[in-house]
Amino acid sequence: MATITLKGNPFQTNGELPSTGNAAPNFSLRTVDLNTISLADFSGSKIILNIFPSVDTGTCATSVRTFNKTASDLKNTKVICVSRDLPFAHARFCGAEGIENVISASDISGNFAADYGLQITNGPLEGLCSRSIVVIDENGNVVYTEQVPETVDEPNYEAAINALS
Repeated sequence: MATITLKGNPFQTNGELPSTGNAAPNFSLRTVDLNTISLADFSGSKIILNIFPSVDTGTCATSVRTFNKTASDLKNTKVICVSRDLPFAHARFCGAEGIENVISASDISGNFAADYGLQITNGPLEGLCSRSIVVIDENGNVVYTEQVPETVDEPNYEAAINALS
């Protein structure tokens, strides 16, 4: 269990992010076209999982925009932006913002958040994903994680991108 804050008010997650050096847990997420994607679909590619509470909040939207700008320059890398928002909300946001370089995906089942130890278990965001980054190498191993301690803060984009090399 990790403790994070929202504007200084503490709350918890259901566990800890996957450990670096270990195999990434499998996942099943729903894309904006309602297809299901899993870790196996990206075998041989590096992955940045940009995880956040809701695409309809300022910091979450900024993280998607920021990774969208850099994603096309990343070799053999897929950026997957994940929240519990419905696929329709992801599609609306991506369409309105011209987001084309990242994969926007919904943890509609909640299994991803639970399996990755980042499901918020109490407080005003209960049930949502905590703001986190997980970088997975082309062999499916976790090489970097960050659980942002204060939910309104942005993740360390540079550290996540540097973990790819």
